[in-house]
Amino acid sequence: MLTAIAVTSPELVLPPADRHTPTAVVLQPPARQELEAALTTFQVLVEQHGYVIALYPSSIDRDFARRLHTVRSVMESDRIALLPVGLPPLAVAVLVRQLRQLSLGDFSPGVLASAARLLSHYIHAGALLASVARLDRMPVGLASHLGSWLPGTRYGVLAAPGARLVRVRPDTTLEGPGFDTRLTVAGGRLRSDWVTGTLARQWRVQEVQDARLPEDSPRWWGTGKLIEFAAAIRDPVMLYQLVASVRRDLCHWCGLEFIGDRCAFCSAPLLRPELPAVSHGDPNR
Repeated sequence: MLTAIAVTSPELVLPPADRHTPTAVVLQPPARQELEAALTTFQVLVEQHGYVIALYPSSIDRDFARRLHTVRSVMESDRIALLPVGLPPLAVAVLVRQLRQLSLGDFSPGVLASAARLLSHYIHAGALLASVARLDRMPVGLASHLGSWLPGTRYGVLAAPGARLVRVRPDTTLEGPGFDTRLTVAGGRLRSDWVTGTLARQWRVQEVQDARLPEDSPRWWGTGKLIEFAAAIRDPVMLYQLVASVRRDLCHWCGLEFIGDRCAFCSAPLLRPELPAVSHGDPNR
């Protein structure tokens, strides 16, 4: 029985890496689905799969996020993990695909859910922007703001794993991953071969894959004139080995296995053993 992976928009379900990769369930926002129907959807998923991992960009509409927590609360279920992800929308889709690949393995639901946080650190997510005037996700200097008004100006922006912004020129470089990756690219209202050409060569990517631009991307980046990209580990064996190499603990609250410092299903923190008191001897001696 495979753990169900759920998302909040169809653009977060990228084409499978191979014919074995399962798809993800697309959840409906409150405007399109009554609470009772949403409850039924989750109940069916839990009955069919045992556990549900729902990933969503932390930038989604508040009503949608509130609906997800309401469903989990009403069901009083510890079999539903709600995972907000702070990455840009396309990078969230890439992360979702990685979890879909890993769901075929022998990882327990708790390890699979908590792996999302680990894997997010290995995704290089950014965009080529025609303007940074409305980019509020990272610091933007005055010179970059003013430069946005000049015709033909382009900016290469890296949002994760660290923030960086550069003005694109012939000699521009953008620090990338030091491991083999697949570069997923989604174009908006901007035409340029800088991402699939220059950047792909700099990063020595093994594969370039086109994707549909997520609906929330223009709002996330502050402009519709963009090309969004995300480079991530493409080898499922490497993904498996990365997750398997991390120490596992049992949640003291719900009993599930997890990695990291917190259970992804019940949010209980890792209980660290208390250090023994250090004796400094008798001060009167």
